[in-house]
Amino acid sequence: MAGSPEKYEGTKSRLIEAAGEVFARQGFRAATIREICRKAGSNIGAVNYHFRDKEGLYAEVLRHSHLSAIRRYPPDLGLREGATAKEKLRAFINSFLLRMLSDGVPAWHGKLMAREIANPTAAIDLLVESSIRPLHVYLKNIIRELLNEEESADRDDDELAFLCAMSVVGQCLQHFTGRRVIAALRPKDFDPADIVRITEHITRFSLGGIREVNLQHQHRSDALEVFDATGHEEL
Repeated sequence: MAGSPEKYEGTKSRLIEAAGEVFARQGFRAATIREICRKAGSNIGAVNYHFRDKEGLYAEVLRHSHLSAIRRYPPDLGLREGATAKEKLRAFINSFLLRMLSDGVPAWHGKLMAREIANPTAAIDLLVESSIRPLHVYLKNIIRELLNEEESADRDDDELAFLCAMSVVGQCLQHFTGRRVIAALRPKDFDPADIVRITEHITRFSLGGIREVNLQHQHRSDALEVFDATGHEEL
């Protein structure tokens, strides 16, 4: 397997690209190293040399796919410094949809990620820690900003921010994982490829939901304060 650095990287890149297409189409378990190598124009030993085994190749494909998508569509989409929490939320939603639905990243990226989320492999733990968790933390911080907009001091609302973050991500994912159902149910004037329109709707819907759960949370907190002070809850 000895050769020039260019040949080494070229073989590795071809294997990753070929494996991404095969894994996205067939899933990790059904995909074979033989088919991947045939598609990449390399021998089977190249996988062991570059990635150790099929699991190592799959983990590298996931990492490469995610990093390529993030480089193309970062979660802040290049927002100016000092952007508001609402602007950050919109950019995050837009970038998420672009990574899943648009061109500009490996064509198999969205399908591969959807497969891994729906039917996770052992690689999911590494993917979560190296790629998904940083995005989750970034989104939760945006939501904390929104929750604290009308507060004089920050509150520790980790569970509330977590639930809101899951709701935002769930709306975005639905437009990819549920695309067949959406295509069957959609009204004539709805274009599932209109990322701008979908972004605006999910942003407005999420802001309204975050505002409402924040109000309910505040109401419960105020009621508990009254209970603690008087020994009984106000009716």
